[in-house]
Amino acid sequence: MTTPGILTTVVGSYPIPDWLAASPSEQAVIDATRVVLATQERAGIDVVCDGELYRFDVNHPETNGMIEYFVQPMAGVRTALTFAEIQSFREQQGMAFRTRPAGIVDGPISGGTLDLPAACSRAKALASKTFKFTLTGPHMLAKTLSDRHYGSTPKLAMAIAEALAEQVAFCDAEIVQIDEANLPGHPDEWEWAAEACNIVLSAVKTTPAIHLCFGNYGGQSVQKGTWDKLIGFLNALKVDHIVMEMAHRPAEEVTAFRGLRPEIGLGLGVVDVKRTEVESADQIARGIERAAGLLGEGRIRYIHPDCGFWMLKRSIADAKIRALVEGRDLYEARTPAAAAS
Repeated sequence: MTTPGILTTVVGSYPIPDWLAASPSEQAVIDATRVVLATQERAGIDVVCDGELYRFDVNHPETNGMIEYFVQPMAGVRTALTFAEIQSFREQQGMAFRTRPAGIVDGPISGGTLDLPAACSRAKALASKTFKFTLTGPHMLAKTLSDRHYGSTPKLAMAIAEALAEQVAFCDAEIVQIDEANLPGHPDEWEWAAEACNIVLSAVKTTPAIHLCFGNYGGQSVQKGTWDKLIGFLNALKVDHIVMEMAHRPAEEVTAFRGLRPEIGLGLGVVDVKRTEVESADQIARGIERAAGLLGEGRIRYIHPDCGFWMLKRSIADAKIRALVEGRDLYEARTPAAAAS
């Protein structure tokens, strides 16, 4: 069987099944994860993810567990917050999408009771295709905490990065992807963000990747900016490929990636998760064709949704997953040279 020239993948999250939310248990999470992986594999997705179902926290639906799951088990983080601490956090610029910090850092950060390798191995055992494990990156996590120990957000991010790096060194997924959803709105922070991200990426024993987007909170973007402001950041990363939001962005913005180092693979978002309308295979194929025409054949290595699927209904997410594969196949049928590259 010929390997496609462009691989399909997903970003990470999947809608919480109603039956899991109604009666959560460890076995129910395993069963639901099996369903998520089988859905992707049946559709023909090349690189599958576990859906991040075990991270869901009903008390923090705005971030679907992508923050609290990681920082609250860490040593050095206090989750009992005073009113004054909450008010202080609300006054920070760029964090209006959260009503309170994920915690207060009042001591040295370490992994604490966080156990990413266990979550990774449990999901990988259920997958029959190439498996990608995802985790929130140090820049995003640092920005959601209130620091009372390190004295600066960059220093806090480095400490978080070291704690995450210790964990990912034991994750045996074929691809390990860190997710950074705050940096695109704060491109001036890219230099220390890159240093922190590289601590984590360098610890990956397999294939390191990174996903960036402009936020997806209840189907809304929460930040403004453009990708050209972050090319320096992307080129500084010790990464195999990047996974970028593009379907919800202006089509011509893809030209920013002409400045990307050629050895970094480009992942192109071609499915808009902020819309409930399901893309047709032709729409996706034409999106790939347009980007390839601007960037050159062979430059795009992956296609995927812009972000995770957590806020969509399962029926819509499943249809978008199928369309992703059908669109890639249609593009490669139209462009034999691309499929052979």
